[in-house]
Amino acid sequence: MATLLAGPAARAAAAVADLPGGPKTNQLDLHEPVTRIASDIQGLHYFMLVVCLVIFVAVFGVMFYSIFKHRKSKGAKPANFHESVAVEIAWTIVPFAIVIVMGMAATRTVVAMKDTSNADLTIKTTGYQWKWGYDYLKGEGEGIGFLSTLDVTQRQLSDAAKPAGDNYLLKVDNPLVVPVNKKIRIITTANDVIHAWMVPAFAVKQDAIPGFVRDTWFRAEKTGDFYGQCVELCGKEHAYMPIHVKVVSQADYTKWVEGKKKEMAAKADDPNKTWTLDELLTRGAKVYAANCAVCHKPDGSGAGPIKALDGSPIVKDADKAKQIDIVLHGKGAMPAWKTLSDTELAAVISYTKNAWSNKTGQIVQPADLVAARK
Repeated sequence: MATLLAGPAARAAAAVADLPGGPKTNQLDLHEPVTRIASDIQGLHYFMLVVCLVIFVAVFGVMFYSIFKHRKSKGAKPANFHESVAVEIAWTIVPFAIVIVMGMAATRTVVAMKDTSNADLTIKTTGYQWKWGYDYLKGEGEGIGFLSTLDVTQRQLSDAAKPAGDNYLLKVDNPLVVPVNKKIRIITTANDVIHAWMVPAFAVKQDAIPGFVRDTWFRAEKTGDFYGQCVELCGKEHAYMPIHVKVVSQADYTKWVEGKKKEMAAKADDPNKTWTLDELLTRGAKVYAANCAVCHKPDGSGAGPIKALDGSPIVKDADKAKQIDIVLHGKGAMPAWKTLSDTELAAVISYTKNAWSNKTGQIVQPADLVAARK
């Protein structure tokens, strides 16, 4: 019987393990710190807990001792006194001193958290419903930009109500890559509603507000993968907006920058090239899977406020300028996709016009996007 009962429990325990850089099973403490600020905050946390514990023991110890020692059943007689200047001074000075010490420790850490000067790398982080956009503004990698979206397979697991893996709903297609032991300044803003960029292992949490620019920073002291999430309730897909930061060595970061720039150069296809429908469909399917399927679903059926592309009047409309305008500039929950190249946009629009039941036979060329951007 014990074996039978232990079996399911053991399997359940083995189903999910700790995620390095992310949440742990049965976690009670703060995340393991990988930055100096995170270590300071953890130390401050423990210090405050000890102070509160000492105060608790002292106050309640005296109270319960007095209740027990001077109880009526032992014949205790209440003292008759008016006031004590010494006690008045003591219970004013001691709490004041405790508050000052706690405030000084906290202020030092808060001031350090806000010092974003002399950064080695500056990255703009833009919150979208429901993904993150990263633009490397200053430092090695300047000019690199991409979107980071929940991996399609993770969304499929969620839709099927079959969670699996230690990184469930934390896996993304394009993690943010930064070098180790470098000061990284993060500038946050948002395209639609309020989001919040948070990575617990870095002790970083900064709101991303439309129309405003906020900033924070971190300096990771070891390499590895570290995870976070949007921690501002930003809509129905809030749970599908993870953050993955990959901290690598300086040499590996340089290699990543070189590879990413080559990749961006390869994507910048000649907009004057005329593509065949088959070429556009092949490329468009990849662009769709990487950027669109997470919201519109792989079969184009959409969900809730996310419009279905399969059978959409706008997609099937002979006037291709209508769909081009929405893809370029966004509409409602649909973000603008100007960061994609003209060829990628032409390919994905052509793909949606000919995928599933649409089969319009219409072709959108990169030149159409060039004209629409003007």
